[in-house]
Amino acid sequence: MNWMQVEAYLKHDDRAVLPLGSTEQHAYLSLSVDSILAERVAVEAAEPLGVPVFPVLAYGLTPYFMAYPGSITLSSSTYLNLIYDVFEGMIAHGFRRIVVVNGHGGNNPAQVVADEVMRMHEDKNVCIRWHNWWAAPRTMGKVKEIDPVASHASWMENFPWTRLANAESPSVQKPMSDLAQLKQLGPSATRAYLGDGNFGGYYQRSDADMMVVWQIGVEEAREHIEKF
Repeated sequence: MNWMQVEAYLKHDDRAVLPLGSTEQHAYLSLSVDSILAERVAVEAAEPLGVPVFPVLAYGLTPYFMAYPGSITLSSSTYLNLIYDVFEGMIAHGFRRIVVVNGHGGNNPAQVVADEVMRMHEDKNVCIRWHNWWAAPRTMGKVKEIDPVASHASWMENFPWTRLANAESPSVQKPMSDLAQLKQLGPSATRAYLGDGNFGGYYQRSDADMMVVWQIGVEEAREHIEKF
């Protein structure tokens, strides 16, 4: 869209979608997995509704993966200020209902910024919904139904658009990591513990399985936008 199209849109609707991602290791998958998935889910969910989707914020909070080359983290203060400024810009132009489609769990601290912005603009009836698309009830329910051993950089993130042509994933099932232990480790210790970066589970399942998960994820995100 150009600015004139946005101006015309705001005369009859005040909804918008903001995808959030991250640039971080995903074992044999792209470093951009979280950004690719958040933006694609947002676009496929919003396009039939005619609701604009802002470009994905491709950097987030991922300090624990900094021992993996290519992973980039923002400081918490930078990230929270960045999210605040984006919200404020959207509101200044007239957006009042904003759906955040988040693709990275490490970004969740920014929800407090959404709460603060809504409080500050209560007189304008600003409402911001935070949607962790992969963890939504029906989407995660389908993941667990297909294979309960799934997590970061495993099959559940291995879509045709996140895998790399020159990086073949192993065919074995990696034992599930101790997530409680992981939370206590620094970046170097995290890499030593995880190895390739997969938290646990098969690295890849059939595309048929993946498209079932994907369709539910898109539908669930669309409901958050449509019923806003």
